[in-house]
Amino acid sequence: MPRFPRLAALAVTLDGAGDMARALLVQRRNPPDAGLWGFPGGHVEPGETALDAAARELAEETGVVGRPRAYLDNIDVIERGADGALRFHFLLAAVLCDHVAGEPVAADDALDARWVTVADILAGRLPLSASVPDVIRKALACREAAC
Repeated sequence: MPRFPRLAALAVTLDGAGDMARALLVQRRNPPDAGLWGFPGGHVEPGETALDAAARELAEETGVVGRPRAYLDNIDVIERGADGALRFHFLLAAVLCDHVAGEPVAADDALDARWVTVADILAGRLPLSASVPDVIRKALACREAAC
């Protein structure tokens, strides 16, 4: 077990505006969060920025092309065993991406991939990974402020 957090990037990709705003979500195949819906993402490779990793993971998991725009947040995901021992620690860099092209198709470690309305996300109509609603709110605010 590494004695440091592993860095991963999330691609927070929005489409549409107002009541028609949608976010691209994937249903996770593997732990952590197997079966839950969240943003496409994965490990940042050595020598790769989190911005570039978000765009790469977006394409690998969904076939969608996105352009990284801005960092939104950093999220710690820490899991401990029943004995209190550290099982894993990920630091997730949430990255706002502009949708450039493509429609989502589940690939790589995603069971499903689809556009989901922001209203459905905020209402909790899908089983979501932690922090998804908060990150969506930050993405909408960032997009509105043209960050």
